[in-house]
Amino acid sequence: MTVIQPIIERPTAIRRAPAPATLRYVRQLAAEYGPLVAGCDEVGRGALAGPVSVGIVVVDARTVRTRTMFRDSKLLAPEKRRELVPKVRSWGVASAVGHAGADEIDAFGLMEALRLAGTRALEAIAAAGVVPDVVHLDGNYDWLGRGGQNSLFGDVAAVPVIPVHTMIKADLKCQAVAAASILAKVERDAIMTQIGVDDPRYGWAVNKGYATAEHRAALIEYGASTWHRRSWNLEGASEPLEGDGG
Repeated sequence: MTVIQPIIERPTAIRRAPAPATLRYVRQLAAEYGPLVAGCDEVGRGALAGPVSVGIVVVDARTVRTRTMFRDSKLLAPEKRRELVPKVRSWGVASAVGHAGADEIDAFGLMEALRLAGTRALEAIAAAGVVPDVVHLDGNYDWLGRGGQNSLFGDVAAVPVIPVHTMIKADLKCQAVAAASILAKVERDAIMTQIGVDDPRYGWAVNKGYATAEHRAALIEYGASTWHRRSWNLEGASEPLEGDGG
């Protein structure tokens, strides 16, 4: 006799939204290094065109307050990110975004271009009279300080060495890093939108330089522009790398 086994239905997994970013790691780093903690995040790493952009927001752990609306920029709608920019600027004691263009990515490589963009942001903050005690960097590799092998500001005598603390998914966990991601994303999107107006062939106002099907088709039809990273295999580009702060 054939025994028919009952069908057991497994409950559908519920996808939970990530927990809001907090000031926990800011306070931990402040206790170890000092009160001025800089959150740092980049956007544009996986794009085929345009700059890589690095945002930095410095907070004072002695006075900073939680702002629940500061989340990783990828979790926010474009209009919400733009709305939050003045709030981010007033929340931190200093903030800036640095950029490294496609020509610099081609000349120096992606990691060095990221460091160049980050150094430009930190130089702007230092020029305003603020030097952070530590940088909290999103990711698991210290591209900002060249893996700790050289001084972060080895070629800028006016600014001292700044320790860099890396953390995977820091943009989801730390409010200072989330705030930095918002600034970087808004500034880079504005750059790509403007050059997309000047040269509408590649759809940059929509794709922001990432490897969408429309962008890849335009590359095949028109070839690379001066805004493209010509050292990359552009025509054979795969899907965009959204995990980089895109």
